[in-house]
Amino acid sequence: MKIISWNVNGINASIKHGLFKFIGDEMADIYCFQEIKVSQVTIDKTFIPFYEKAGFSCFWNEADKKGYSGVMTLSKVKPMSVSYGIDCDEFDHEGRVVTVEFADFYLVNAYVPNAGRGLPRLPFKLAYNEKFSDFLNKLRKTKPEVACGDLNVCHKEIDIARPKSNKKSAGFTIEERNSFSALLDSGFVDTFRVFNQDPDQYTWWSYRNQARSKNIGWRLDYFIVSKKFLSHILKSEILAEVLGSDHCPIRLTQK
Repeated sequence: MKIISWNVNGINASIKHGLFKFIGDEMADIYCFQEIKVSQVTIDKTFIPFYEKAGFSCFWNEADKKGYSGVMTLSKVKPMSVSYGIDCDEFDHEGRVVTVEFADFYLVNAYVPNAGRGLPRLPFKLAYNEKFSDFLNKLRKTKPEVACGDLNVCHKEIDIARPKSNKKSAGFTIEERNSFSALLDSGFVDTFRVFNQDPDQYTWWSYRNQARSKNIGWRLDYFIVSKKFLSHILKSEILAEVLGSDHCPIRLTQK
């Protein structure tokens, strides 16, 4: 099984930039998109016929606020169950999680909040992280899980191009990094770092100052898995050459 995760920064825009071709070329079993920014009404009219013809089922969680957040999972494998959110009314109106259950594992597609420039939402994000961790660990008691998406944190200095100048920036504060460490320590593994310990591996680049061409980036997107599920993972990769968003896709291949 092959799973793709991608913050598309607006799925309608990504369709214009070749999303359908990317899906066709990758031939993955499941696609998890974040920050889709659409509703059932505003989605590009070509999208539903495309995924239906391609044999996908579609599950999405849209935010109450128009043009904001939202996650979507396309799957060729029929899930046993589907749920939306993290069972917390305080956070679930922002459309940040879709969970699909398969025979051997749960797949959680997540778009974690950004703390914001100047960190105005840092307390909100840290509270969200705690509830998200509780949600993942509750699921893990039933069966293993894969959680993927834009988790909006660079875990270690190797995951960001300029660590010294960003210690007080959203996504790289010590509070956010410690929160992510606590999640991993509760029983999860950052799969990319199992297979790749090289520096300069990023998934997001600012649109400013030619950051992408200079590879001045951040690794904000992850596949994390239950430790007991790691033996099922063959590859975890960053597809940095794929354009169409300020993020690039990531790919997980199971044995």
